[in-house]
Amino acid sequence: MKKKLALLLASVMAIGMLAGCGGAPASTASTATSGGTSTATSTEGGTATATSDLQVDVFYYDFSDVYISSVRTAMDEQLKAMGIEPKNWDAAGSQPTQTDQVKTAITAGSDLLIVNIVETSTSDPAKDIVEAARAADIPVIFFNREVADNDVINSYEKCAFVGTNAPDAGHMQGEMIGEYLLANYDAVDLNGDGTISYVLFKGQEGNAEAEARTQYAVEDANKLLTEGGKPELAYYDASATTKYLVDTAGKWSAQAANDYMVSLLGSYNEGNKNMVELIICNNDGMAEGAISALQNVGYNNGEGTTIIPVFGVDATDSAKALIKAGNMTGSIKQDAVGMATTINTLVKNVQDGADLMANTDQFVVDSDVDKIRVPYQMYDGTSEE
Repeated sequence: MKKKLALLLASVMAIGMLAGCGGAPASTASTATSGGTSTATSTEGGTATATSDLQVDVFYYDFSDVYISSVRTAMDEQLKAMGIEPKNWDAAGSQPTQTDQVKTAITAGSDLLIVNIVETSTSDPAKDIVEAARAADIPVIFFNREVADNDVINSYEKCAFVGTNAPDAGHMQGEMIGEYLLANYDAVDLNGDGTISYVLFKGQEGNAEAEARTQYAVEDANKLLTEGGKPELAYYDASATTKYLVDTAGKWSAQAANDYMVSLLGSYNEGNKNMVELIICNNDGMAEGAISALQNVGYNNGEGTTIIPVFGVDATDSAKALIKAGNMTGSIKQDAVGMATTINTLVKNVQDGADLMANTDQFVVDSDVDKIRVPYQMYDGTSEE
């Protein structure tokens, strides 16, 4: 995809340079395609940009989400390189708001809907959006937050999903945690009781990614621990019926994790010999919130301070900086640029008038539904960016 974009831009720039050499004034040439009109515009400085009249609307579940902000930055950059000026919509965590935004965009003449769905505990909102897109004969691409019901995607030939395979992040995080603990067990076991106590911050009830990460991070870590002759992890509050703390607002926020952590540190600390010794987070935003609370009471402040292992998911730039500084232990990279590149492969198909799922042989695609999987990677500060 990047190669195609580079060739396109190079050819457009070459046209602009030839016009400049001939002393001609700035010019505009239009080429109609089945996906819309693209225009190459050269300027007096010799640069050129390719523009398209394809109206692309991108609906984000929440601009404040750190990972989603990274995706939005990559999407904007890549779409503009394709000559497309996207219209970005912020649902601010509200499904009714997003549904209204989609209807507004369709009425305004949108050619393509790209949707980071808010509500994932039920497929009804996604179904409503697909039905509205079908009625207007507009392609729709869901991304990141998975529409779990494959029948919704399969119900419309111009519908697809781009995202990760949810269980993979949990499995990778569990492996990373288990291996780290086996290598550093005595240092992590602050009270010397032979068991590692943990807290887990869950992003949202009913969300496929949150459910998988919550389950497999602990299960897989426990498997490695027991195989290595160590006891399973112990949830810090033995009386709790659920072994996680959930962001009740469903925003996976740093603030929610920070509030929880500040509260529990009042009772669970080294002075009481019951300090939380491991923090597992469904995303990096919550990991950063937990680390902030730890730092306020003297932990995770770099060399010379006690480090409570904190693991997240996303490998955002801010989390990678914390990992490199030694204040966070690891994360599972959810590739924001790769997510955008994969989505925009489908956008290019629409732009060119091709089938939505054309040119996707290089991707991992589910056999029974048009879902493209973007792979995760472990990140511990020593791996490749």
